[in-house]
Amino acid sequence: MPLGDKVWFLTRPQSYPRPTSSVIVRETHTSFVFLTDDRAYKLKKPVRFPYLDFAHLESRKKYCHEEIRLNQELAGKVYLRAVCLARAKDGTMSIGGKGRIIDWLVEMERLPEDLLLDRRLLAGTVTPHQLNDVIAVLDRFYQHQRQKRKLGYPYLDHLKRECLINASHLQAMRAHLGRAFSKKLIDACERLVDEVGYEVQLRVATHMVVEGHGDLRPEHICLLPEPVIFDRLEFDPDMLFIDMYDEVNYLGIECMLLGADWVRPMLLQALESRIGNAPTPRLLTAYGVFRCMLRARLCIDHLRDRNPRTPAKWPKLAKAYLRIAARILKQ
Repeated sequence: MPLGDKVWFLTRPQSYPRPTSSVIVRETHTSFVFLTDDRAYKLKKPVRFPYLDFAHLESRKKYCHEEIRLNQELAGKVYLRAVCLARAKDGTMSIGGKGRIIDWLVEMERLPEDLLLDRRLLAGTVTPHQLNDVIAVLDRFYQHQRQKRKLGYPYLDHLKRECLINASHLQAMRAHLGRAFSKKLIDACERLVDEVGYEVQLRVATHMVVEGHGDLRPEHICLLPEPVIFDRLEFDPDMLFIDMYDEVNYLGIECMLLGADWVRPMLLQALESRIGNAPTPRLLTAYGVFRCMLRARLCIDHLRDRNPRTPAKWPKLAKAYLRIAARILKQ
């Protein structure tokens, strides 16, 4: 069945098992999210990229279940279940009903969007106490992950491999990046990642590298009295392995993108007060520059798509990440 038919069905309030007054649709690069009055349903697009493969029904089923499993470790009961989208013999579709299964959905409780960290930062209403609460949630999560005793040896290989891909793609797309593109910045990132390799290995050995969130951004944090951190990455296990400080530093960089530079040092200080074993300034710089370059590459790579969504958005965003990388390197 065409994706458009599934999307049309899921935009109709009467399609849902629980009554809802409306359905709000949000589209991302890899999925559609349908927001009812009290639920959120995610439909993965049948797409294939170098870093994920949702092209087949079985793979979408697998990753829906994996998304539920991984996010229940961090977001608890917010992630409810993977539910099928079925089609009966007469052609009618249903969520969780009888008939031939034509796709899978991730069902979640709907979180209040006005409490998302990115919204609160833009409104200027985030407090240090709320940030400490976020770090407290992450601390408990990280300690649980450390107890699994899984060594993150793919982590250093991942950093080096992605660093080379960043350089190649940014160089190829430099016409879209204008003055923000800098060969010196690319070279500095590669040099830093090479120089800190031994320290990274030490941090792996001391279990500072864990299976983390994988994509920790302000829009994935809801500032309820007990903060909820959601949308943990599900499609690449290697991308989950990350130094706790690398992940929290990246969250701080995403806050810088929203104009909240003060958040990053506060997050790192709160993490150090709970966990200790902070990285050297050089390693933290390497992490920061690498994450900015990676995000710049992922943004500009949208223009490689056959029909890129919002094509004007990605060069602007990529340039912003490159400027932050230059600032971090200079500091």
